[in-house]
Amino acid sequence: MSNTSASAAPKGELTKGHKKVIFASSLGTVFEWYDFFLYGSLAAIIAKQFFSGVNETTGMIFALLAFAAGFFVRPFGAAFFGSLGDRIGRKYTFLVTILIMGISTFLVGVLPNYNTIGFAAPVILIILRLLQGLAMGGEYGGAATYVAEHAPPGKRGLYTSFIQSTATMGLFLSLLIILVCRMTLGTEAFEAWGWRIPFLVSIILLGVSVWIRLQLSESPLFQQMKAEGKGSKTPFRDSLKDGNLKLMLLVLLGAAAGQAVVWYGGQFYSLFFLTSMLKVDATVANLLIAGALALGTPFFIFFGWLSDKIGRKKIIMAGCLLAAITYMPLFKGITHFANPAIEEARNNSPALVVADPTTCSFQFDPVGVRKFTNSCDIATAALTRAGVPYTVQAAPAGSLAQIKVGDNSVASYEAAGLSKEELKARADAFAPALKAALVDAGYPEKADTARINIPMTILLLWVLVIYVTMVYGPIAAYLVELFPTRIRYTSMSLPYHIGNGWFGGFLPAISFALVAGTGNIYYGLWYPIGIALMTVVIGTLFLRETKDVDITK
Repeated sequence: MSNTSASAAPKGELTKGHKKVIFASSLGTVFEWYDFFLYGSLAAIIAKQFFSGVNETTGMIFALLAFAAGFFVRPFGAAFFGSLGDRIGRKYTFLVTILIMGISTFLVGVLPNYNTIGFAAPVILIILRLLQGLAMGGEYGGAATYVAEHAPPGKRGLYTSFIQSTATMGLFLSLLIILVCRMTLGTEAFEAWGWRIPFLVSIILLGVSVWIRLQLSESPLFQQMKAEGKGSKTPFRDSLKDGNLKLMLLVLLGAAAGQAVVWYGGQFYSLFFLTSMLKVDATVANLLIAGALALGTPFFIFFGWLSDKIGRKKIIMAGCLLAAITYMPLFKGITHFANPAIEEARNNSPALVVADPTTCSFQFDPVGVRKFTNSCDIATAALTRAGVPYTVQAAPAGSLAQIKVGDNSVASYEAAGLSKEELKARADAFAPALKAALVDAGYPEKADTARINIPMTILLLWVLVIYVTMVYGPIAAYLVELFPTRIRYTSMSLPYHIGNGWFGGFLPAISFALVAGTGNIYYGLWYPIGIALMTVVIGTLFLRETKDVDITK
């Protein structure tokens, strides 16, 4: 076994040892992000496979919440594995995390669906997602700290930017393998069973990742700290002491939260927006996102390098501010270029739900037992599934809801008290009538691939990715420089994973729930916009700038 050490780089020179540290840490992290993002990329299929026991809208939200469950536990993984990393070392801790991640991902690929084992299927799926989240909570801080502690003076932003690029590269790899499987098997076979293949492939990637990381030695700064007896016996408790706790809270609200929503808004929500709101074919949407990622990924390295020259914070704040200001026009532009028929139909024949507003519910059921049976809820749910924006127009109390689209009007129905046969008969009459009215008004059932302006759509998606690279490229170096060596792994991991796990991870579910509840396909954007603006204010006022500070203490 080789013990790679890169602690003796003269004057910032990129040695062979440095290259191996960056390559091994980054490649292992790419595979771990690949594992984590497979679920998000396949959320719509997973909703059908594992959450078919609830209505379609709730099932989609459930699938997104199961995705978010992995993010929810990331701070707990950060606390546990961060503490281990500060006590026993960076290298061995992120070896453990990658094993947990890889095995959990492989098991998703062999897990029977809801139709086979019933309620146990989503329960086991969520448990596996929780294990993935715990592992990811320990992974990022270890890899970022490990690379930063090897970096020579004046190169910390550049070196850690390779770690930052791994998340997008992992997403890119997951999209690429999904696309190959889709195009090889065909849509029907892929959605029936082929979606499992990308999860099963992860076992091969796991073997490669473990072998690569076994070639590395421990961080030189950690070794020095241990030799001098300056390590912390209780890093988690020490991280929560007054001065450090205040700093972690400021980092959470003034850096990590905004970075998280811009990251997930620019990559995950944009894909979800294309497929679920604009009804772009999944293969085409993945290709569009993949194109934008391929063009944007080098900018992680650029902004990491730039942060070594001008500072980290100002780049992160600029990315958050630009995202907050331009998200609305950018996503409206994506609609215009990716599915112009929706925009035209909405302008010419806006969809109205004419109903007693007191009967219309915000259709989000976090426990999956609530039944939406009144005519307004049935009407709004049908439009949401069709990807049709709508507004609710007040009608007399107690009146039956109607959907008006252009010159057509379709009566909804009350489902309470109906037998299964009566309910099916009503639904079978309502669905085709609504579909005919929407088609007559120009609303497409699917986006017309021939009408997609591919260059302009990729350009707008690329702009979203550029914001991602601005907020994410410099943040590893920024967090490393804010905290002392003895508690660095724990202290940087906690705010990072609370920000990314809670503020970012719940973005798709929160935004989709906002869209489903309002009928406005852009309403979900107010969540990332609000969080990004909060970060700009708090980060600008209360966090210090860093560039090349001494991290040996």
